[in-house]
Amino acid sequence: MQTNQLPESFLLVFVFAVVCVLSAIALVYTKHESRRLFVQLEELTHERDGLNIEWGQLQIEQSTWAQHARIEKVASKDLALVRPEATEILVIERQ
Repeated sequence: MQTNQLPESFLLVFVFAVVCVLSAIALVYTKHESRRLFVQLEELTHERDGLNIEWGQLQIEQSTWAQHARIEKVASKDLALVRPEATEILVIERQ
């Protein structure tokens, strides 16, 4: 009876050892994957912050270019446009 139990207990210990090794490998893989994803998240966060800064700068630039005084200056200086006299303005009303 004792000889029959020895292989069963050896098999049980072997199975538990394999399960422990597989569990350790899974833990190492999961930890590595977690760190890799965290690094990727940090890179994307940094890229997002840079894009937000650039977007803010572009909005400031757009508001500068769209100011009425600048548009009027470009129209009169570069395009040689002049404001029409009051007698030259026609008002069309919808009926």
